[in-house]
Amino acid sequence: MLIIVGFIVVLLSVIGGFIGSHGKLGALWQPYEFVIIGGAAIGAFLVSTPMKTVKQTVADTLGVLKGPRYQRQNYLDALSLLYELLNRARREGFVALESHIENPMDSTLFAAYPSIRKDHHLMDFITDCLRLMIGSNIEPHELEPLLELELEKHHHEVMAPAHALTKMADSLPGFGIVAAVLGIVITMGSIGGDIAQVGAHVAGALVGTFLGILLAYGFVGPLASAIEARAEQDSRIYESVKTALLASLRGYPPKIALEFARKTVPSALRPGFTEFEQHIKALK
Repeated sequence: MLIIVGFIVVLLSVIGGFIGSHGKLGALWQPYEFVIIGGAAIGAFLVSTPMKTVKQTVADTLGVLKGPRYQRQNYLDALSLLYELLNRARREGFVALESHIENPMDSTLFAAYPSIRKDHHLMDFITDCLRLMIGSNIEPHELEPLLELELEKHHHEVMAPAHALTKMADSLPGFGIVAAVLGIVITMGSIGGDIAQVGAHVAGALVGTFLGILLAYGFVGPLASAIEARAEQDSRIYESVKTALLASLRGYPPKIALEFARKTVPSALRPGFTEFEQHIKALK
């Protein structure tokens, strides 16, 4: 909602200032300038972007209007699931988790947390990490670089749409100049005719430059930043999982390991200490 409000403020400020300066709104209506600038920018975006990233960009553009993907309850579910897994491993050994890790869709532990089970990226991250802990005598300093590498790969993938839109925003002022140049070409062809028509062509050419800059810095650029911020915030849940598993591997009891993980949750979404403590007691 805040993004929509921001876009409306941009439009009202620009158009309102133009009208307040005695500008005629009709002069800004140049639909073919939109065709040139928007079409060229989208075409260049498709040329330079893999299909997977194109689809992800569309999904993230719609998703950013809904706010963060992971809400407070998602973090509470992830921390609770990790507590149950680590607590069982502490009582019965990590081998006791093998059946749950190999078949998470049939696991009674995972079944209690449908939001986690539906998120195959997060579930794969949890199960892959636990599989390493079960199948080897890996040390914390050996596991941490592997987890960092996985998080770096995930971060690169989720940031791809934001980077693609940023490049698109960078290209828009250039395409605005292209539209302006084409407008000047049309203007030169009309020299010697009606002076009002020549003036209209010049105005249309200048609108091309205006639209390119406005779309770049007022819409596409901020949208790319919003997608990047959302992706950055959503990645914190993976950081929480990593922190909990490494703390457990270092010998901390599950409750302390999960407290380390809770500290990595963004402040606005972090379950309180008492809230999490009561939730853990309810699981027993």
